[in-house]
Formats: sequence, structure tokens, C-alpha cells
Amino acid sequence: MKKRYLLSLLSLSVAYACQAQAATYPDPIGPSQSDFGGVGLMQVPTARFARAGEFNLNYRDNDQYRFYSASTTLFPWLEATIRYTDVRTRQFSSVESFSGDQTFKDKAFDVKLRLWEEGYWLPQVAVGSRDIGGSGLFDSEYLVASKAWGPFDFTLGMGWGYLGNSGNIKNPFCEADDKFCSRPNGVRRSGSVNGNQFFRGPAALFGGIEYQTPWQPLRLKLEYEGNDYEDDFAGRLEQSSKVNVGAIYRLTDWADINASYERGNTFMFGVTLRTNFNDLHTEHRDSPKPEYNPQPQSPILQHTVAAKQLTDLKYNAGFDAPNLQVKGNTMYVTGEQYKYNNTQEGVDRANVILMNDLPENIDTLRVTQTRNNLPQVTTETRVDSLRQQLEGYPLGHEQPLDQQRVNPVDPGKTEQGYYIEKGRLNYNLAPVLNQSLGGPDDFYLYQIGVLGTADYWLTDHLVVAGGLFGNVANNYNKFKFEAGNSGSTLPRVRTHIREYVQNDFYVNNLQANYFQYLGNNFYGQVYGGYLETMYGGVGAEILYRPVDSAWAFGLDANYVKQRDWDNMMKFTDYKAPTGNLTAYWQPWFADDVLVKMSVGQYLAKDKGGTLDISKRFNSGITVGAYATLTNVSAADYGEGSFTKGFYVSIPLDLFSVSPVRGRAQINWTPLTRDGGQMLGRKYQLYDMTTDRDIHYR
Repeated sequence: MKKRYLLSLLSLSVAYACQAQAATYPDPIGPSQSDFGGVGLMQVPTARFARAGEFNLNYRDNDQYRFYSASTTLFPWLEATIRYTDVRTRQFSSVESFSGDQTFKDKAFDVKLRLWEEGYWLPQVAVGSRDIGGSGLFDSEYLVASKAWGPFDFTLGMGWGYLGNSGNIKNPFCEADDKFCSRPNGVRRSGSVNGNQFFRGPAALFGGIEYQTPWQPLRLKLEYEGNDYEDDFAGRLEQSSKVNVGAIYRLTDWADINASYERGNTFMFGVTLRTNFNDLHTEHRDSPKPEYNPQPQSPILQHTVAAKQLTDLKYNAGFDAPNLQVKGNTMYVTGEQYKYNNTQEGVDRANVILMNDLPENIDTLRVTQTRNNLPQVTTETRVDSLRQQLEGYPLGHEQPLDQQRVNPVDPGKTEQGYYIEKGRLNYNLAPVLNQSLGGPDDFYLYQIGVLGTADYWLTDHLVVAGGLFGNVANNYNKFKFEAGNSGSTLPRVRTHIREYVQNDFYVNNLQANYFQYLGNNFYGQVYGGYLETMYGGVGAEILYRPVDSAWAFGLDANYVKQRDWDNMMKFTDYKAPTGNLTAYWQPWFADDVLVKMSVGQYLAKDKGGTLDISKRFNSGITVGAYATLTNVSAADYGEGSFTKGFYVSIPLDLFSVSPVRGRAQINWTPLTRDGGQMLGRKYQLYDMTTDRDIHYR
């Protein structure tokens, strides 16, 4: 039935294309996704890339495999794909009590890099690798070129590994070294990376054509693949033809459906959903920007004028608990920006508010932003320069605004000062989703709950914070981790999760924190209490972060004990010192990229490092990935070999009616294991000081 349906879909698509009337062929409506995820034909990749920021969710299905993938074009020249493959012909484990009747799931990561763009004569060329960090079921390397000619886009490439199994051409690297003539066979340990396989073994040519029909929503594909399927993980698959054909139909700007006939005997169908992280935005209902209407005041700050300015600073410029002071010829404003992710918007509004009722002797404005009572940065603006900008320059005499961002300036106690008092108690109630994908126990493990949080500021520097978690639903009863089955010999610092989530309600954290700006670009905090769901203890952190610098350095040190899952107000006997030295870097050659490198000791007392790379898009959405390697061997770590994961951080103002600064984060963790596990601290100084960074406001 499914085969008849797919064949009918292909036939109808071709028929509609032939009947469509068009004087010229329309431009293609963007590259399409392959069966494996990432831009390509069906089984083979092309050298094409989607627009920067495009994010695709893909599903493909045939008799042997189901492919679930997410692909992102991080830059115009770099594509990254994560994929889960359901091997329908194999069980996850021969131990039924461990994985039940779950079919085998493979996790993989792909990357493609553009070498050069298409020119008038030259094709676009890319190099890439599939399954670079998975079990190696489809591990491949390739070099591919694509060239457009009218409605046709031609592709020719050479593949190694899965893409080159047929060996229809001699591996050119064999001429340089005999070690490239053979490729180790078999499935790698899950999660490992084996660079010794790259460009080794048989090689094969592949290629194809994508045709944009006169009917713009429809494109047709034809490819010749270099795989022979004789050693396929799903079993030896019959290949009646090396030529595959397919069609893709764009339902809307955000959805495609596709169907193909592959290997001369197999139907594949699928769906792609897409968006672009650079294009997402929301029109907010916001108060209009203050108009420039100067009403000069006497040198003495008047109570009624200051009251109006404070109100406008809070509700128009977004400064919570604003403090207005005058000292000499300088006017100071201090407050916490709660409204605008682009904090310069708040500073610009604040400056206009001040200029409209400015005492006549003031020549400098200093607006200081704070967060959690920590001063972040002062924006210093010369009044004459700002007045010229607001009134308008004569044509041809424009000048840059005399404004700079400097370390926070504290005016101290002044004779003239007004403020709106900051509330000491804050509370919040929010839904929570914790999840793990692709484990042997069950493909999708989840916990849904509600987290109520509150914090009370005893002083400007000392806060007591806590959170109460209520379980709504979870399936972690399926998490059947046993150290012997997984191969792990580590202390169980995270794999008792099933026991923790059996509690209907529990104190997620309850702690005291003392924060201090130490001056000279240094921040510090000390803390103690129940620090997260599984651990309590004491610790401290110090951060060095210059204003508008591409570099920052942090150090945290902690001594923790494991909380008792049967009575979470008590502790087990397990205790550990843990901490990290972390460097933060925003490279000049990659816009809005943050690289974090940490080295230290983890909860299982293993030592090593964590690399975290994230990319921020124009909408504020951040996509990141991390990996941790420690001195624990892959055998002792157990399934997964090392810790890794992916995350997407989403600004809440994409969904709100008015501007807000909050964020929500979605995490993908392939496996819950004990190696390379960090303490889940509530407050991170780097995240608390992002206003110091002009790129991550």
C-alpha cells in the first residue's frame, strides 16, 4: 500500500510539472535536504548550502531505516547536522531485560565545509564528513562540486567509506601511502571519533542532477551513488540499480514533502520543516521612544522633575529601580535593564529622558547598568555631542557621537539623589522539560514538571534563593542503568536520576550567595547550600572580564556531597572536590561565536576538559554544542565513550507581546552517564555579566 502511494505521488508530481505553463524556468526556491539530513540529493550530498541561519528538521522512512535529523547552516560556508537513525531490522541489545524490544538507535554528527563559491566557469566545491562522532554505521568522507546551468544543478563528487563502498575508482591517496588503501570495518564504540579512518579504503564517484520544473514548488532529482550496500548494518541489501530518482514538493515556506525510489527496489518518503534563525522576530507593543524636547533646568535637581525622570527611566527605558544622582557637572543613572536584549536601546532612551530635563550645568551623562546588584558597565556620553546629534547636524558636517563604555563608575554618596527602591523579594513559576535522547533503555526519556523559585535579598550583596520542583510526568522508570551492563566503572554521580525523579515534590535548590564587584574587571561570588537537584555543598567563583573584550577567564572551586534520593534534605556518603578553570573567547573571524574551554575535576573525580562552541543568530537564538574528554578511558566510561550534547537557547521576547530579556533553553543529551559531569550551579558569573560584552547584549 505504501509503495503504491509513493509511486502515485511521484507520477502525479511529474505529470503536474509537464502540464505547468511557464515562459521561463523560475529560480530554485532554496536547496533541499538529503535522506541523511543536510543539503543534498537523496543518498549523496551536494556542494550547496542553505542560507545562513536556516534550521531544518527532517524525517525519512523506508523499510530498513528511519532517519531523524536536524541541520543548521551556521555560516554561509559551514553546515552541521545531528541525526538519529532507527535501524528497523536490528534490536538495540540482545539483553531483553535491558532494552526490551527497542530497535537499534544510532547517533551521528555530520559537518560540511565550503572550499570556494561557484563562479562563471568554476563550480562550487565542498568537503565533508558523515557520522564523524557516532557509531560509524554511515561514516563517510567526500569531496563534491556542484554547477548550475539553467534549471539544472549538476553534482559530481568522490566519496570514501559508506559513500564509496562500491570502489568504482581507485583511492587517489593510495598513491601517497599504502595505509589509505584499506579501511577498518565494523561498528565503532558509540560516540567515539576515529580520525584514522578518514579518506581510507575504497573510493567511488557519485553524482546527480536536481531539476527545477516550470512549476516552482516541484523539483525532481536523479543521482548515481557510490555505495553497494553489501556490508550494510541493516543487513546485506539488494541493489537492483545504482540510479535513484525522487521528487520534492514545497508545501509552504516552512515545509517540504518528498518521495524517492532508490536502489531500484526501495521507496523512501519524508518531510522537512524549516525556519531561519536570522529572520525570526516579533513586533512588540512597546512605548514609543521619547521625543527630544529640551526643557533646561536650574543646577539644583528639582523633586518633581526627578520623579518624572525616574518613572520614564523605569517604564520607557527599562531600568528597574533607577537611581538618579548629580555630582559636580555629571549626572548619574544606575539601574538594572530588564526590558531590552539590546541594552544600547535602553541607554539611548535614558539619555534622551535626561536631556529633556537637564540641569544647565551638566556636561556629562553616565548611565550604569547592573544585574543582580552587580555593576556591569557605564556608558559615558558628552552632553554637547549628544545635543548636536539630537538636534541634527548640518549637511556634510556629521560627527560621531562622543560616547564610550567603561568600567562601572560609582558616584558614591551625593547631596542630590533620588531613586525608586528595588524590591527585595522575587519569585517565579515556570514549566520545566528535562530530556535524554537515543539511550538503550528507551529512545526518549523525559521529565515534565513545574519549578517555583524565589529569592530574597538580605543586603545588596547577599541573596537567599530556593526552588521547589513538582513532578507532573516522567518515564524515567524505563531508565535501567546498571554499571555492569554499561561497562562503566565510575562512581554513580548522575545515573541515579531514576531514584531522584521518583519524588513527587522536592527542594531543587536552597542556597545563600554573596556577590561582589571587586574592581579592575574582576567579579566574585561565594555560595553554600543545596546547590542543585543531586548535590549540596559550598563553593566560590571569580571572573576576570574586561569591558568589550573578546576574552574572559573564570575559576570556580567547590566541595560537594551527594544528596540522598530517599530523603533529599539529607546526604549520602559520596563527596567530591570539583571545579574548573574556564577561558571564554569570541573569535574575530566568526561573528557572534563564543568558544568556552574548561579544564578541571568533575563530579566523578575524573580530570579533563570541556569544549563548548555556540553561535548567536540575528534573532537572538543561540545554537551550541559541547564535548567533554577526561582521563577516564572509553571502556571505563561505558556506552557513549565521552560526554557531549547540543542546546538551543531562545529569547522569550520572540513569543512575548512586549520586550523582555528572559531566555529558555532546550537541551539534547544523548546519554545520561557519569563521566565528565559538572556541578549544575544556579549562578554563573559569565552569564550574569553579559552586558559588558557589546556582542552579546
